Amino acid sequence: MALAGCPDSFLHHPYYQDKVEQTPRSQQEPAGQGLPTQPDRLVNRQEDDVDLEALVNDMNASLESMQSDTVPLLQNGQHARSQPRASGTRSVQPQASPRQRVQRSQPVHILAVRRLQEEDQQFRTSSLPAIPNPFPELCGPGSPPVLTSGSLPPSQAAAKQDVKVFSEDGTSKVVEILADMTARDLCQLLVYKSHCVDDNSWTLVEHHPHLGLERCLEDHELVVQVESTMASESKFLFRKNYAKYEFFKNPMNFFPEQMVTWCQQSNGSQSQLLQNFLNSSSCPEIQGFLHVKELGKKSWKKLYVCLRRSGLYCSTKGTSKEPRHLQLLADLEDSNIFSLIAGRKQYSAPTDHGLCIKPNKVRNETKELRLLCAEDEQTRTCWMTAFRLLKYGMLLYQNYRIPQQRKALLSPFSTPVRSVSENSLVAMDFSGQTGRVIENPAEAQSAALEEGHAWRKRSTRMNILGSQSPLHPSTLSTVIHRTQHWFHGRISREESHRIIKQQGLVDGLFLLRDSQSNPKAFVLTLCHHQKIKNFQILPCEDDGQTFFSLDDGNTKFSDLIQLVDFYQLNKGVLPCKLKHHCIRVAL
Repeated sequence: MALAGCPDSFLHHPYYQDKVEQTPRSQQEPAGQGLPTQPDRLVNRQEDDVDLEALVNDMNASLESMQSDTVPLLQNGQHARSQPRASGTRSVQPQASPRQRVQRSQPVHILAVRRLQEEDQQFRTSSLPAIPNPFPELCGPGSPPVLTSGSLPPSQAAAKQDVKVFSEDGTSKVVEILADMTARDLCQLLVYKSHCVDDNSWTLVEHHPHLGLERCLEDHELVVQVESTMASESKFLFRKNYAKYEFFKNPMNFFPEQMVTWCQQSNGSQSQLLQNFLNSSSCPEIQGFLHVKELGKKSWKKLYVCLRRSGLYCSTKGTSKEPRHLQLLADLEDSNIFSLIAGRKQYSAPTDHGLCIKPNKVRNETKELRLLCAEDEQTRTCWMTAFRLLKYGMLLYQNYRIPQQRKALLSPFSTPVRSVSENSLVAMDFSGQTGRVIENPAEAQSAALEEGHAWRKRSTRMNILGSQSPLHPSTLSTVIHRTQHWFHGRISREESHRIIKQQGLVDGLFLLRDSQSNPKAFVLTLCHHQKIKNFQILPCEDDGQTFFSLDDGNTKFSDLIQLVDFYQLNKGVLPCKLKHHCIRVAL
């Protein structure tokens, strides 16, 4: 029976089929006017019946090849669940009655076939591991990059995260890191990608421009965890910091005697000083006057402050440290200490040596920031270093020892790390067949002077234009220094001091820049005893050649590279040797 416009689901409804069986044939097939009789319609659709039956047989054969136990389909689209046939035997279709032929002429319901194929495919692949798609670029927007979706656990799928890191020159790099990657691991990854020298002085800086705060992350801190406490305007900076663990080498320079007190008697040695800070049972205390900004106000007050393991306290009565006179300013556990970038301009600080204790829950609000200000840089460094030691303790010492232990385990045939410290630079004599180390200081100084004279003689023969005339001096000596990392070009005095402070106020940290007062001169900016000094490098002429000197022509150099190399070996007129140079790396 065929009904025009009748949906297939209605034809297969049980109520309708029961009505069809109970209705006499004369009522099922009323002969309408202009309509052909039942035999004529069966003859006209005989070809369609044959094609549809062949199509169903082909579908049954394909299902047999996919799954041996798949039940075949009858001609009406229903599953035959009784009498399973033997494997390898082709199913024999029963002789269809005229009523069944009429049903076969209806559209075949193949949703069950598709559902069976999907279930079979899911059963086959659910137990297999995810296979990466070798052609991910060919995947559509709805196709996953792996062949089986959802086979990986959610913890592994979310184990990686993209972190954007900026350098000093404004360039940035997006790095995919694991959730458990520490700041040291990320720094080593950036050193490898940027082709830098890994001297264990690179740090990751947490920078908050809207708050005017920044701090260096400790090597053991998790990058993802720190990023979760940062605002959208905050960012990470990749920077050098030579003073990160300098207090382990020279603790007496960081902790003035008048600022440190102990609960027990101490002998005052450097080792005892560090042991008291690292020992959790001891109770060291940092005390002194600081300018404290009142919460919710713009005014600053000079108070007597003491730092203990339990927190930062201020005295409400002079310098008294009695419990009833101490008021808690900040806690050490759920907070970190930052340095102020522009304290005078943003917070009206009385000096340029500001620091801040910021709770981890604070993102953009300045009301809960505990702003402090010291009188000089040494006092600020003492407070910040003591805060780190009291909070982390032995973790800092372990971070300091890990690079040294790795260096000791390295093979002697491995590539050494470049360094400009005086321990790795020695005077050599290559006049004979084999080189030798000059151990006598007087002989080493005379050899350096002779090498300086030899450089001058070679510089007279070196000329880019190929001319040895004094009227056309070599331009190589005037531009070759611009390829060095320690030369920072045309920057101001304030900018050079800011770079020195950012990369650590350690003895021997230096950079060279163009002079603002004399266009032909240069300036050496050097740090010594946490103070920044400037030395002018003046050009001088000798026999028609231009040289550079720091001591009014007593020691002359043909270019700035020779000058830097000389003062890395010899102190000369400088307060200390040149040890570390400020560097900016483009990511």
